[in-house]
Amino acid sequence: MLVIEDDLDTAQSLAFLLRDFGHEVHYAINVNAALSIASRFLPEVVLVDLGLPDGEGADVAKRLRRHPQMKSIRIVAITGRGLEHRDEALRAGCDDFVRKPVEPDVLEAALRH
Repeated sequence: MLVIEDDLDTAQSLAFLLRDFGHEVHYAINVNAALSIASRFLPEVVLVDLGLPDGEGADVAKRLRRHPQMKSIRIVAITGRGLEHRDEALRAGCDDFVRKPVEPDVLEAALRH
């Protein structure tokens, strides 16, 4: 899994939680690092914050979907933004939309689908 989250504490907390669920997890705090890690690691699941300091999470989702080896990965948008951004995230290629603060059971359900 790859967690893309600009708040380092949140990124590390999500990584810790996901590791506790039994996943191998990497994290990035900006778009450039995320794309670099994703191209090397080829994650099966990506959690992407919609608001990043150097770009939009929706754009990251689009870029990941264009990568030949990542067309079928699961991408879950995580955001503190309102539900009005849900459609934008889904149009960009996200498979699900989860509001922050992320509850463990909600996250686990989003990962199962």
